[in-house]
Amino acid sequence: MANDIVADGIILKGIDGFYYVETDSGIHECRARGVFRKKGMKPLAGDRVKVILSEINGNVVDSIYERTSMFSRPPVANINKLFIISSVVEPSPNFLVIDRMTALACNKGIEPVVVFSKSDLANPGEYIAIYNKAGIEAFAVSCVTGEGIERIKSALKGHISAFTGNTGVGKSSILNAVFPHLELETGEISQKLGRGRHTTRQSELIKLEDGYVADTPGFSSLEFEGDDLMLKENVAFGFKEFLPYLGTCKFSTCLHVKDKGCKILEAVDEGKISSSRHESYVAMVESARQLNEWELK
Repeated sequence: MANDIVADGIILKGIDGFYYVETDSGIHECRARGVFRKKGMKPLAGDRVKVILSEINGNVVDSIYERTSMFSRPPVANINKLFIISSVVEPSPNFLVIDRMTALACNKGIEPVVVFSKSDLANPGEYIAIYNKAGIEAFAVSCVTGEGIERIKSALKGHISAFTGNTGVGKSSILNAVFPHLELETGEISQKLGRGRHTTRQSELIKLEDGYVADTPGFSSLEFEGDDLMLKENVAFGFKEFLPYLGTCKFSTCLHVKDKGCKILEAVDEGKISSSRHESYVAMVESARQLNEWELK
């Protein structure tokens, strides 16, 4: 015990019960204490942890510090910036998917950034304007011309970030353009299916110059299980541009769908809120309404 070293670190990945923890002294392979299993808690990539390094007894993850955020599918902790990637074409943008992701991020206290890739094939200016109007950072990227690559690199600094979006939009290609040494595997669009193949094989944090990124499989299908966003009353809080109007409608029970005296609907009519964003909101409320009814049965 006298030679044991106690250190703080961050879990980069977990494989078959082993966790690879980066500390000031390097990356260490660790087992997790049995107490986590008894509590039904599993260490995740991104967890800030205390480890005990022992040549005699082996290295162990001793405790997990409080998480600032967590996703269950895929399992990753402490993400504070979510890059939502959508290609301009091949495939075309799915605004409901983008808006679900931005709302989920906002509800978890994570900063969303919307990136439109393949801008060399079409101009995404009108799409960028939608999200800038909503108070969400959005810009174009092209791995062919290099547009936006430095902006991605700058935005990653100092954060634990994740990239999400439908397959085929170029997540791995963008990361390769920003950091060529990563050499992440990429795949071509499947013309027959109209979507890409999953190309990232395992979840892990990748250390960058000043931060980490999780190019994590499964982020194209984030689930809302256990999240406040499942409740129809809370969907609006995931839309930043709705916040100034909440509580100002004629009726306190207003769901901002087709209610009389709704200030959010007025803002949509006046062009202050993008109609596409409100359409996504309505679809999400309806989805949440159905889910709630199912749960009550």
